[in-house]
Amino acid sequence: MSAKTFFTESQRNAIQQAIADAELNTSGEIRVHVDTNCPNDAMEQAVAVFESLKMHETALRNGVLFYLATADKKFAILGDQGINEAVPADFWDSIRDAMTVHFKQHDFAQGLCEGIARAGEKLKAHFPFHEADTNELSNDISFRED
Repeated sequence: MSAKTFFTESQRNAIQQAIADAELNTSGEIRVHVDTNCPNDAMEQAVAVFESLKMHETALRNGVLFYLATADKKFAILGDQGINEAVPADFWDSIRDAMTVHFKQHDFAQGLCEGIARAGEKLKAHFPFHEADTNELSNDISFRED
């Protein structure tokens, strides 16, 4: 199944709403990127996508990328320098483990929504929303079909 058709329209809407909800109370930025195939290690690919989406250019370096490769069944969570310095070392692992429970049941949209919500809670704690904050990155899911 290709990246663009992996989620139904309602699942896409739920994921985008989860991003909007998570970002509501934080200056942090969350993105989801879906590839069909992952030619490399998932974390290596997530780093490349992170850079191509210019997520490293947020003012507070507090972006979080959820990367998923549908055909290869790989995923990674990548936080930028600002958020990584603020959360415990095992924080991303705990989110990954919670998402994996849903992924094993083929409930990928719910797994992403839960992971996004958990990341949003930490972003809110360490990077609370301020009136001058702007949404620096799109909440849309990005896709690559390779």
